[in-house]
Amino acid sequence: MFQTIRNAFKIPELRKKIFFTLFVLLVYRFGCYLPVPWINKEMLASIFSSESTFGIMNIISGGSFEQAGIFAMGVSPYINASIIMQLLTVAIPALERLAQMGEAGRKKIASITRYVTVVLGLIQAFGYYMILGRYDAIAVADRTVFHAIVIIACYIAGTTLVMWLGEQVNTHGIGNGVSMIIMAGILARVPYVLQLMKNNFKWYSILIALFALAMVVFIVLFNDAERRIPVMYKKRVVGRKMYGGQSTHIPLKVTMAGVIPIIFAMSILSFPTTIIQMVTANPGPFWARVNSLFSQTSWFYAILYLLLIFAFSFFYTSITFNPIEIANNLKTQGGVIPGIREGEPTSQYIQKKSNRVTFIGAVFISIVAAVPVMIGCVFQNFAGLGLGGSSVMIVVGVALETVRQIESQLVMRHYKGFLG
Repeated sequence: MFQTIRNAFKIPELRKKIFFTLFVLLVYRFGCYLPVPWINKEMLASIFSSESTFGIMNIISGGSFEQAGIFAMGVSPYINASIIMQLLTVAIPALERLAQMGEAGRKKIASITRYVTVVLGLIQAFGYYMILGRYDAIAVADRTVFHAIVIIACYIAGTTLVMWLGEQVNTHGIGNGVSMIIMAGILARVPYVLQLMKNNFKWYSILIALFALAMVVFIVLFNDAERRIPVMYKKRVVGRKMYGGQSTHIPLKVTMAGVIPIIFAMSILSFPTTIIQMVTANPGPFWARVNSLFSQTSWFYAILYLLLIFAFSFFYTSITFNPIEIANNLKTQGGVIPGIREGEPTSQYIQKKSNRVTFIGAVFISIVAAVPVMIGCVFQNFAGLGLGGSSVMIVVGVALETVRQIESQLVMRHYKGFLG
């Protein structure tokens, strides 16, 4: 392990990427504690102690919302904008053509996503301002339009900077930028959670620790699981040389979507509570009922969370895995799946196997993320376990994906990797 790390740092390009990623995460954590003007942190802390509905928002922002930092909105607007653009890419032919144009088309879609992020950020920043105002968390006796503009502008600037930092990690660093930022926020709260468990130690604290350890092992075992579709290449003569004749396989990963379905589901479920808190600080019977439905101890929330994870698992896999393209490439290169005809039958066969594998992956992700929420619905003492399950899944999944990228860099340079 230590030899592998030493080998990674021997490569100047890889060492530069690692240090760049760490620097970006350091900047992000600093921004989480950079205060927005005229926000009363003490009042905000009291809101968090009495309102559990802000838990998801706080996790996505890396604890910045609780600290009244400029990164309070975190990557939430960017995630929502990405969901919207991916849905529109499937629904709008013009965007679908852009997605099929290769690198140039992806850059254009990424540019549109940034504009959508700013628009959503403006709406969410205004919502945050309304929430803070209704809870008297704005420490200004006579609030003016200038105060509102400054607070909203700080939130928009913060989420725009977070989006930019994530993209810089994608371009110049290691790992997925957005996922790395969320992971950094979750890890930053580990000391707080450990201290809380130490100060309020009870018998079920041991069960929570054992559950977290079991989940880590469970995630690591499933992360590399895959279904291999055998492929045979025909022999062909080019000049005086013979090519092909070898056998290989198409790997279909069980967790092809990774932690993206959990991040998407958490982001979507934070909408209703945010809107309710924006509308009124003292909801009437109807809004109070809706608010309780989206509480983390509600069975409605748990079931909806489960369904969203399933839906996003299939949706994200469908837009990132194209059986038709794979079938066409196999036909061009002279590859065939034994017992399956070339062309459309091959794509249908791959799609069928992909659906089965995706279903298994969705069940796995649901067990890790949604089942702990259901446990919290039954046992109130374990109410915080649901977000903990999602957090463990995100941290372990992102860490393994980052290790895999470092592995590929080392293998290209003939170094032994983490798993070698």
